Amino acid sequence: MKQTWRIALAGAVLALAAAPAPAQTWPAKPVRMVVPFPPGGATDAAARIYAQHLGDFLGQGVVVENKAGAGGEIGAEYVAKSAPDGYTLLMGAVGSHAIHAAMPDKPGYDFATAFVGVSMATSMPMAVAVNSKVPANNVQELIALAKSKPGTITFGSAGPGTSQHMAGELFQVVTGTRLMHVPYRGSGPAITDLLGGQIDMVIETLPALLPQVASGKIRLLGVTTAKRATALPDLPTLMEQGVKDYSVATAYALLAPAGTPPDVVDKLSAGMQKAAVMPSVQQAALKLGADAVATSPADTSRVLKQEVARWGDVVRMSAAK
Repeated sequence: MKQTWRIALAGAVLALAAAPAPAQTWPAKPVRMVVPFPPGGATDAAARIYAQHLGDFLGQGVVVENKAGAGGEIGAEYVAKSAPDGYTLLMGAVGSHAIHAAMPDKPGYDFATAFVGVSMATSMPMAVAVNSKVPANNVQELIALAKSKPGTITFGSAGPGTSQHMAGELFQVVTGTRLMHVPYRGSGPAITDLLGGQIDMVIETLPALLPQVASGKIRLLGVTTAKRATALPDLPTLMEQGVKDYSVATAYALLAPAGTPPDVVDKLSAGMQKAAVMPSVQQAALKLGADAVATSPADTSRVLKQEVARWGDVVRMSAAK
């Protein structure tokens, strides 16, 4: 009997030794938050607002890594094709990625299925701005001016397929106007030419516009969101000025590769939601002209699908490329 007991005990020890080691609790190492644009932009700012606080919540560092190029698609594709283990995330510009997904020349991944939503991060209103010499003091006057001279009012953008470009295309669709699109290599050159009077108008993010308002060379006519911007409470929305069905915000969201374990996604989302209500995060976002927002994974994924569908419709109606 004693010999049998010893054999059984030895077998149990061998079985334990052969069994795989229990999985380490996530995260066991630093997490990378990829920004698919250069440092200093709005997407990069959104990532850096949240990275430290999210790292504190997780108990591991969150390292912001810029992988710029192709209008944000190089970094986005890199994350889409990374291991779905929670260690490589994307701080994405939702509108830009959704627009690119709807364009004829699609990126090398399917935005609608390549990611799972973790949480929204910031929502940044845009505004319609004109050169001060343009004879329009509100949006309806701008629409009337554009209809009186079809195809001659110029609007600049940060480049083809950007949120700024597609905001202009949507403006034309819903107002029945025809503008002349002038694409630039970024918001900076477009703003420079707006100040100089080389173009008539832009629909641009508030951080790019606000520093220029004091110069008196540009005039803000309205914000593009459904509600007035926190940073500009006296500036009416386009919908308040009679432009129906026009609501555009530059939204940024934390995304993970599809297949990332739900418990990891939930933990990341909880950290984002905790950070979003911190006064320091809200104040940092407000300095950008943005609002700090956080959502559940389900709500975030729903926003992604809605944006892909919405901008797909705009691309088809406007024939934008």
